[in-house]
Amino acid sequence: MAHKPQIKIPATYMRGGTSKGVFFRLQDLPEAAQQPGAARDAVLLRVIGSPDPYAKHTDGMGGATSSTSKTVIVSKSTQPGHDVDYLFGQVSIDKPFVDWSGNCGNLSSAVGPFAIANGLIDADKIPQNGICEVRIWQANIGKTIVNKVPISNGEVQETGDFELDGVTFPAAEIAVEFMDPSADGESMFPTGNLIDELDVPGVGKLKATLINAGIPTIFLNAEDIGYSGTELQEAINGDEAALERFETIRAYGAVKMGLINDVSEAAARQHTPKVAFVAPPKGYAASSGKVVEANEIDLLVRAMSMGKLHHAMMGTAAVAIGTAAAIPGTTVNLAAGGGDRTLVNFGHPSGTLQVGAECKQVNGQWTAVKAIMSRSARVLMEGHVRIPGDVL
Repeated sequence: MAHKPQIKIPATYMRGGTSKGVFFRLQDLPEAAQQPGAARDAVLLRVIGSPDPYAKHTDGMGGATSSTSKTVIVSKSTQPGHDVDYLFGQVSIDKPFVDWSGNCGNLSSAVGPFAIANGLIDADKIPQNGICEVRIWQANIGKTIVNKVPISNGEVQETGDFELDGVTFPAAEIAVEFMDPSADGESMFPTGNLIDELDVPGVGKLKATLINAGIPTIFLNAEDIGYSGTELQEAINGDEAALERFETIRAYGAVKMGLINDVSEAAARQHTPKVAFVAPPKGYAASSGKVVEANEIDLLVRAMSMGKLHHAMMGTAAVAIGTAAAIPGTTVNLAAGGGDRTLVNFGHPSGTLQVGAECKQVNGQWTAVKAIMSRSARVLMEGHVRIPGDVL
């Protein structure tokens, strides 16, 4: 029996923040995959190595975690006032499914460097030395992101001394601004309340802040679900009953937020909403062994991603945390001690992260102007990925 040869696709493997993924220029994808649909999904699934019932991604570029099973497509922008369009695909590990419903805030920091290095930014915008500001249209959610990318000798500066908890080695700092991160035409609080009561079968009634800023997120109080807020991954990811409870909470929260009509639809929307739990500050040992003191942070946050506790913090969830912390009366704000704030430093499983947010009320409705954080990004490998020819 004859078999088709492998297809060779130009690609770059990059770390952005505490995530990594396979980056493509839209024009380099096979023609059938240059538009949304089954062909594109099939290509990206095979690149990552999904679905993998062994949950190892041995036959693909994925890392068998939600942080490392990611794909990015970048192209010259079709939007006025923007340099590039950025589309993010979260690839399921064990199911034949690519979720296009949200953004990856961590990989957002790698889009500008990728675009500069791959000829998608006009040469006259790139200084010989200094900062190149790349305006990015996040096509999944229709929002603007700005990368401020350091340039040395006309090229992206990747090495540096900026340290980011959750990433082993230092690198150059990239400032990332998420502009107007709340949902267009919708209340940032879909129910109109800063705190709602979620009635979840088998779990009970829970107080929750339901917010759509950065990414739709459900914020719970840690103590209400039996946690301290200092948990590391093994405390939750090895507990199947706990994972099932979190997924049930996520499904009922998604209905309450109007993202789905019925809890049965949650399985087809794995990337959003996120579920996170918060607690007042207390000391703990991070996953690296680093000791985080209570006086170093404003609150504790742990977040679920694709059905597992995240090893650090998703960038989009950090936007939601910073935004919710800036609004007096939310669960996040109260865990941080209440009051007005434009900056919050929170503890996560890998250490700490600081995020700023500017919010205001317009006609009685809260809206986020922007959220700001620092990340780093680095090319890990570039060249081509290969997939079997029978994928298309």
